[in-house]
Amino acid sequence: MKKLCTLALGLLGPGGALAQAAPPAAALADTSYWRTSLKAGVNLNEAVVSDNWKGGGATSLGLSTLFNGQAHYLRGPQSWDNEADFLYAGQYTRGQGYRKTNDRLWLDTKYGHQLSAKWNAFVSLNMLSQFAPGYDYSGEVPRLVSSFLAPAYVTNAYGFEYRPTSRFTLRLSPFAPRLTIVRGLARFQTLPTDVVYGVDPGHTARWEILAAQVLASLDQPLGPNANLKARYLLFTNYGAFRLREINHRLDLTLTAKVYGLLSVNFQSTVLYQYDQDAGLQFSQGLGLGLLLTRQKPVVVAK
Repeated sequence: MKKLCTLALGLLGPGGALAQAAPPAAALADTSYWRTSLKAGVNLNEAVVSDNWKGGGATSLGLSTLFNGQAHYLRGPQSWDNEADFLYAGQYTRGQGYRKTNDRLWLDTKYGHQLSAKWNAFVSLNMLSQFAPGYDYSGEVPRLVSSFLAPAYVTNAYGFEYRPTSRFTLRLSPFAPRLTIVRGLARFQTLPTDVVYGVDPGHTARWEILAAQVLASLDQPLGPNANLKARYLLFTNYGAFRLREINHRLDLTLTAKVYGLLSVNFQSTVLYQYDQDAGLQFSQGLGLGLLLTRQKPVVVAK
């Protein structure tokens, strides 16, 4: 009996065999399958000019904000990538009032299954829109040309992804149905027969079922204190496949830390979308401000 009690205490005690075989608590709370990053910034630019300044110009104050959050899950052959990319900028100029200068709302989620070391099969859903109303100031009276969900592009893409490195991805989607939304279409019409962003009068949405999409993304560190983020998006409708109607969009964001949280930020967008305008559209902004970055786990740039 004494030997049996001694054996039981040896197995169940703090130093026993069963205690040693128990998995450590850290293994039960393992979150290493997730990789997350956060970037948030506020930039300010200003100019002050007196009323009698003979060099011309006007007093102005501009403010821009940016936010980029990413969460990536990888376990075995399965991956799940999520991104929220927001940008908003505006400027007040004496004599003109407040005007928006930049606006972007991008949401993207993608599930992938690994086929080889560099290729995945994937399905994704993304939305591209803007937050606030936008106006055309070329006439005597400002004219509303865009707003929240007007337009908004929601694309459900299926295809194959090429990922040679963790910094660059290329999605090839031969089947990518897209829904174009124009909330309150009548607000943007000059005539009742006007087609707005491809949406016919009397409707609020347009489906393009037989369509294709190409999406390339680059997130490249430029040394320890700078980063270049680029995203190129191509979309075409098989039913109206003409070179002039293929949509192209390129977004560039360059951030560089000067000291601590102080940073310089440059954003640029080049857009060609036939349903919006027959010409090339371009916008860019440069600012100095505060930039907060967080990354988990921490990856040292090479």
